[in-house]
Amino acid sequence: MCGIAGIMTRDGQPPTRAVLDRLAGAMGHRGPDGHGVTLRGGVGLVHTRLAIIDLATGDQPLLWPIDPADRNAVQSGDHARSLALVANGEIYNYRELKASLPDARFRTASDCEPPLPLYLRHGTEGFDRLRGMYAIALHDPRGSGDGRLVLARDPFGIKPLYYVEGHEGFAFASEPAVLIRAGLAGTALDDARIIELLQLHFTTGAGTVFPAIRRVLPGERLIVEAGRITDRRVAPALPGGDARSEPDPGRGMDAALAAFDRVFEQTIDLHQRSDVPYGLFLSGGVDSSAVLAMMARLNSRPVTAFTAGFGDGGVHDERAAARVVAGVTGADLIETLVTRADFDRIAPQVARALDDPTLDYAVLPSFKLAEIARAHVKVVLSGEGGDELFAGYGRYRRARRWRLFGGRPMRRRGDLDGTGLLRPEWSATADDWRHGVAAAEAAAARAGGTRLQRLQAVDCADWLPNDLLLKLDRMLMANGIEGRTPFLDPAMAAFAWPLPDRMKVDRRRGKLLLRHWLARHLPQATPFAPKRGFTVPVGAWIAADAARLGPLVADEPLIARLSPRDAVIDLFRAADRPGQGQRAWGLLMLALWHRIQVNGAVPGPDIASTLAGQ
Repeated sequence: MCGIAGIMTRDGQPPTRAVLDRLAGAMGHRGPDGHGVTLRGGVGLVHTRLAIIDLATGDQPLLWPIDPADRNAVQSGDHARSLALVANGEIYNYRELKASLPDARFRTASDCEPPLPLYLRHGTEGFDRLRGMYAIALHDPRGSGDGRLVLARDPFGIKPLYYVEGHEGFAFASEPAVLIRAGLAGTALDDARIIELLQLHFTTGAGTVFPAIRRVLPGERLIVEAGRITDRRVAPALPGGDARSEPDPGRGMDAALAAFDRVFEQTIDLHQRSDVPYGLFLSGGVDSSAVLAMMARLNSRPVTAFTAGFGDGGVHDERAAARVVAGVTGADLIETLVTRADFDRIAPQVARALDDPTLDYAVLPSFKLAEIARAHVKVVLSGEGGDELFAGYGRYRRARRWRLFGGRPMRRRGDLDGTGLLRPEWSATADDWRHGVAAAEAAAARAGGTRLQRLQAVDCADWLPNDLLLKLDRMLMANGIEGRTPFLDPAMAAFAWPLPDRMKVDRRRGKLLLRHWLARHLPQATPFAPKRGFTVPVGAWIAADAARLGPLVADEPLIARLSPRDAVIDLFRAADRPGQGQRAWGLLMLALWHRIQVNGAVPGPDIASTLAGQ
């Protein structure tokens, strides 16, 4: 887990060292263990390292000779004779890849070295063989001028990557704020994206809230020549709609469970590869409990697990369930409370980390867990992706029902619809927020598959990479922790996606196959018990301090432009009422985000001091 950045100029002039140093400095939190910078004609590559695998020889950029017989290309540093790579992420099957390339002369034990010979032999299609999470930038000097710059992102978008294409050239980085702080992009905002964020809680597609900065899409490979994008293609995360898993799901649940057990064991085994201590974020729910059950099977030592509960606010506390499964598996469970005081302290830190904003209040326990975990481990596994791959969300079942029986399409209403929280002049923009969702729905329909698969595909296109995975990346990287998501492994997706709907959902539950597996291997997790929704008591916390926070948020310039002052203050007073807490949190987080990311404020010790500029 690291940070990467770089520039390719249009005129072939070398990027200035000052700009490259600013890129490296802005990514220091992503790579506290070292950094590397290289200039190759008009191309500059920057890497900051969080050392996980190959602590001794894994520094980047990594070089590879274009001619296998040219043994001096790397040692001499001649960029005309070698490829160069910087990467953020982990390639879990690196040992298998190295074994499959017996003629390749690997110079390090790094998991990120195999993409170099794979690219040399197969072009960007060589990346199809990678099992991992990654954002890769590779410089190939062959061709005219400075050759080509290749960018690639893993198919689910677990690792982030952003770029700016301007008159002077092309620049990329792991975070938008890195491009901004290096002076390569401005902080002007896209109003339509801000409305989409408030209505949906995340933004969709390649565009960001900063018009000049775009995302490399999940699975996308970009070719950049002379500072311009000349080609792009996307490797899909999900098999085609008519794919079938092996063994034939028609053989029944027992065969599917046996097949899942094999895939799951291999996947967890790969995701545990590390030269530093690792652990698990444990909620006590189905997904993280299943990961713990398999980790306990594979590890001779107790698994270190971290769980969070809420000390006030009156919401369901998952620590009791986590204690049960930790006790049965022999895990070392480390618990923490997220309190109202934590909310006040952490929210400004979250706003600083979320340069690409999401309004998911789960950022608060994620940040607190990462704070606790960093004293014990450097890597954590988590259950993200289980709901998307195995159809766990209730919204899937509701969307499949007839309207007469309570059916409701996904994301048909925005969070602010009918609330009076947007000024009248924003009404036209407010109605356009579904364009990104509609595009994902159309793409899912073209891909085919069952109605359930199409609903899952919509979530995998945007909700997963632009909310859940973005949140995980930023909260953990802000604390020097790497997060791994085994449910989003390619082999796991190839197994889960084609399962028949009847193995995923019934009228009352989702994730049926995963629940059946857990019932066999860790029944104490009670996988068929009614699910308690995950809630952070932000509404109660905000309402308790509404007299102070309401006016500060209402008067923040961006919020004042969007919302009537009295409506915001009334919302904060009623934040502890059903449905109002998320709306108040959204405006609060947007106000903090704007103050820090756009106006350049330094986070204060609490919310009020940050907003007041004290």
